[in-house]
Amino acid sequence: MPDTGDLFQTADFPVLTAGVDEVGRGPLCGDVVTAAVILDPERPINGLTDSKALSEKKREQLFDEICECALSFAIARASVAEIDKLNILQASLLAMHRAVAKLSVQPELVLVDGNRLPIWPYRAQAIVKGDSRVQAIAAASILAKVTRDREMVELDRQYPGYGLSGHKGYPTKAHLAALQQLGVTPIHRRSYAPVKALLGEHHD
Repeated sequence: MPDTGDLFQTADFPVLTAGVDEVGRGPLCGDVVTAAVILDPERPINGLTDSKALSEKKREQLFDEICECALSFAIARASVAEIDKLNILQASLLAMHRAVAKLSVQPELVLVDGNRLPIWPYRAQAIVKGDSRVQAIAAASILAKVTRDREMVELDRQYPGYGLSGHKGYPTKAHLAALQQLGVTPIHRRSYAPVKALLGEHHD
């Protein structure tokens, strides 16, 4: 296994290496979305990097290319109810587990962005800042972010006035002001402090 201080290359890992990443830990509403991707070494994809470093147009382009060229990919989630029940870390790990389980090809190795791994039977490694260091993780971050961003645009239509298509659910001043004015919706995470405060609940 290469030293984690180096930039990882696809050749450093088995062919059937899945990259896994999540999007949506910080927002006050919506599901946390994860993706798992096994890239095809015979169909390289240029420009893969951390989804946050890419323009929306570039992410959309790469989303289609990943779906077309990857050996296998899967997108999964944990719901708002699960986030509130489990906490966001455990819900994220659950969503990662679901994404890898949905892959049509069984991976030999799973690389996860961050410093925590789900409890699962796969050989795995957590890589800090993996979405900018490992192509398969970068691909997963793109699939997860594009999927969640599209969902927030749709939720903006269902719950107008909160500005979800713009801030994607993150606790911006505009979002917090809308919560104060319009109230809490079914898609808001009741365990998160700003939402909890509006509901008049207290921390344990």
